[in-house]
Amino acid sequence: MLTVFNTLTGKIEPFEPSGNKKVKMFTCGPSVYRRPHIGNYRTFLYEDILQRYLEYLGYEVVRLISLTDIEDKAIVEAREAGVSVKELAEKNAEIFSKDIELLRMRNPTYRACMMACSSTAIEETVNLIKALLEKKHAYYHKHEGRLNVYYDPLKFKGFGKLSKLDLSMWPKKRRRFHKDTYPGTPWNKGDFILWHGYKEGDADHWNTEIGRGRPAWNIQDAATITRYLGSTADVACGGIDNLVRHHDYTIAIIEGVTGKEFAHYWFHGEHLFVDGEKMSKSRGNVYYPDDLVSKGYTGQHIRFFLTYWHYRKRLNFTHEKMKKKSQELDLLKDMIRNLASAESPKPTNKAGKLVESIVASFEKNMNNDLNIKAAFEELFKIVSKLNILKNQGRLGSEDGQRVLAALQKIDSVLQIIF
Repeated sequence: MLTVFNTLTGKIEPFEPSGNKKVKMFTCGPSVYRRPHIGNYRTFLYEDILQRYLEYLGYEVVRLISLTDIEDKAIVEAREAGVSVKELAEKNAEIFSKDIELLRMRNPTYRACMMACSSTAIEETVNLIKALLEKKHAYYHKHEGRLNVYYDPLKFKGFGKLSKLDLSMWPKKRRRFHKDTYPGTPWNKGDFILWHGYKEGDADHWNTEIGRGRPAWNIQDAATITRYLGSTADVACGGIDNLVRHHDYTIAIIEGVTGKEFAHYWFHGEHLFVDGEKMSKSRGNVYYPDDLVSKGYTGQHIRFFLTYWHYRKRLNFTHEKMKKKSQELDLLKDMIRNLASAESPKPTNKAGKLVESIVASFEKNMNNDLNIKAAFEELFKIVSKLNILKNQGRLGSEDGQRVLAALQKIDSVLQIIF
């Protein structure tokens, strides 16, 4: 049975979705005011592995990837670039789609994977805010000429349960946070914004029942989820940086309206550093997939490097480490090509047992919270032993074909071999 670490409970537990063999999966996609970098893709790739492995196990997965296309940062970035927010979002969404193909991620055109911009869920945004206003979880407040809507987290029982927030430290005096996002990871201990009221000169706004304005970043995932998945999901995923503020906000909004648990299983992937430091433009250490392609790496090399180490452990990117792991992958593929040319007419018991262990060892390690590193290392050992037998003339042609069939099966998840 698949066991996973659930951020919500803080425990390793069996994966038992409420819909039996049907799984609804939500994953935080990129904010497309800028193009995603390899740190972002580390998160998107572990989520892709999760979806593929669930399908491998026989689950029917419907997955939503949200794209944030309207927010404070997008408005500033578009203004500086001299383009509209829509043009900026479309440009970076197109780059994201090309990178998805390069890295062999499930394409959103795939029947069980859809990608949606937050601006497509304005109606759902308004409906959620109306419900929260009626329940007194949310309220109007005028700030700098804007009639905004804010959420009072203390009105939602259990607020901060995902990130294990200590509410005893919450300030007694009301504070409001007016921006979509704030730098760093500390908690904004106060009321968070749901709706930016219109102000003269605003280019991006909608006329709605709750007034003119635009949705705040904090409500956009909840609205997109409501539109495309309904009010519940089995799995919700993102990076570790989403654990502070963002995902607890999503829970408070959806559960504050429905009174029901939104998602039982929560996954969070750790950061990727570069040479021991966080990626930042000021340090000049931000890398994109095409930066690595220009150095001779393939999409499979990049996918392998970003998924090899456990998703819940911090990964440090160095060019030396990237080169070494790519060479390991190339060696594995060379050995597999060698096995495909096996010509011995008779299979052997030893070879047969090794072939049978390919799928068994893969599933054993993947069932342990998606331990790809252990799965690959065992696969490498098995393929190495089979190569020795093949070079000794002790690997039957039938064995060689069985090896390829087993590898094709597991590569439906890994996407690094063929």
